[in-house]
Amino acid sequence: MKKQESEDVELNRSLGLWSALSLVVGTIIGVGIFVRQSAVLDDAGSTTGALLAWLAGGIITLTAGLTIAEIASQMPHTGGLYVYMEKIYGRIWGFLSGWMQIIIYGPAMIASLGAYLSLLLIDFFNIPHIWTVPIALIAVISVGVLNLFSNRYGATFAIITTICKLVPVAALIIFGLFFGNQNALGHSIQTVHQSAGGFGVAILATLFAFDGWILVANLGGEIKNPSKRLPQAIVLGILGVLVIYMLVTYGVFRSLTAEKIHQLGTGAIPYMANKDFGAIGGKILSIGIIISIVGCMNGKIMTFPRIMYAMARDRELPFHKFLAYLNPKTRTPIWCTVTTLAIASIMIIFFDADRLSELCIFTVYCFYVMAFFGPTILRHRHPNVHRDFSIPLYPITPIIAIGGSLFVIVSEIMSDWRGVLISFIFVIVGIPVYYYQLKHNS
Repeated sequence: MKKQESEDVELNRSLGLWSALSLVVGTIIGVGIFVRQSAVLDDAGSTTGALLAWLAGGIITLTAGLTIAEIASQMPHTGGLYVYMEKIYGRIWGFLSGWMQIIIYGPAMIASLGAYLSLLLIDFFNIPHIWTVPIALIAVISVGVLNLFSNRYGATFAIITTICKLVPVAALIIFGLFFGNQNALGHSIQTVHQSAGGFGVAILATLFAFDGWILVANLGGEIKNPSKRLPQAIVLGILGVLVIYMLVTYGVFRSLTAEKIHQLGTGAIPYMANKDFGAIGGKILSIGIIISIVGCMNGKIMTFPRIMYAMARDRELPFHKFLAYLNPKTRTPIWCTVTTLAIASIMIIFFDADRLSELCIFTVYCFYVMAFFGPTILRHRHPNVHRDFSIPLYPITPIIAIGGSLFVIVSEIMSDWRGVLISFIFVIVGIPVYYYQLKHNS
């Protein structure tokens, strides 16, 4: 009887537009905007070039979001990219995209956020560094436990953390725009030019700060009216983050000279906070960054297990009956969440999680490119189907998205070909797992 009841349990479709929008914004805005100002400026060579790089990265991300939004409107199901790849290219491609995300990329992203959060907490409270790993584990598990309950709790937490993280961001923008005394445009110094990696490298740095928007698609089965709300959340969320990133960058350039930003490196924004708000400013900003990371981590812990659940539901993973279990009261995939947390915890203890997440960037963008061809394939396959959302300026929009992803792929090959090979190995390992499970099911 209990088995039958568990099989009838479905995910709770309770998330509205604000919850989905908060997850998009909260998952994108982690720590990138706070620490990458100097790196983007150094690569671009001038403040004007850096602003254009942030704008270009945002436009590429927006075209990607618009492209995926059309697919999401037609396939508003739990699993996101895994579902899109399977429906468009076949089961093995869906499996491999999901496999890479649930085994390496997702847990590594969660673990790296936990590790970075631990360092910030240790610095903020002057805790001995011997506590780095335990605090990272406690942080990841605590946020994970929240997501074992109804998805409303995780969504509410996403809304709260998104609002909280926007308060220090708004303060930086306001003080920079209205009290900064520098000319934000045209600043260029020799030291910046000597260390510049070029405008293209600057765009690459911004693209990583914009990443994470697609994860809300994993919750397609839990969003109300997903064929309309999911595209709205993706597009509005990316647009909002683009505006925020541009205003923060402009505010920083209004407050500090290019030479000072280059000299301070990742400490540029903390220095600006101390300068604008006094001694307490740095502490307030640190709290904002801590909340920002916690919110970003919550979004990833809420969304990545949904991929595992979707794959288990489709009987594509070992122990699929166990992993596809939904708690009858909370209607959440508790064992998928626990498994994701377990893998992330192992990475925190034994591996360099940040490096593991970097290794997977190449394969993630390979699947992105394939997905960006999806709307064209679907339009040819089903020319008369009704779409709740259509890509504006088609086919220019997906072409820009594809070009941006190819740029990331080529850059990764040129800068870290060994990492590219390792990322291929992560994917290839999934092939025998897929065929074993296929044979087992048959």
